Amino acid sequence: MQIPLQITFHGIDHSDAVEERIREKAAKLEQLFDRITSCRVVIEAHHRNTSSLHRKGEPFHIRIDLTLPGTELVVKRDPKDAHVNEDILVALKEAFTNMERQLKDYVMRLRGEVKTRAAQ
Repeated sequence: MQIPLQITFHGIDHSDAVEERIREKAAKLEQLFDRITSCRVVIEAHHRNTSSLHRKGEPFHIRIDLTLPGTELVVKRDPKDAHVNEDILVALKEAFTNMERQLKDYVMRLRGEVKTRAAQ
């Protein structure tokens, strides 16, 4: 990446373990496409009074912004169900899986490998 990975925690305590997991996931994205300009990850606790990563029942909002040459890919996980994404690691896995899918689609389009419907 041209710009170092940015990780921001809002409304929750910083966690070295969570940060390390994000770094691993971002490195995997770089393996898929080595021209990523920047990656920013924001983790936010729901607006209730919470500051711990281990608090049960609080969904996590995850946003990943990936800047690529000529475009930007965004994954925003803003769960409405209070029991979705209670576990920060599960929330991160879901968000990065979605970003990986978007990045693979982008790379396929870039290479002209997108399937099109046959003319009828």
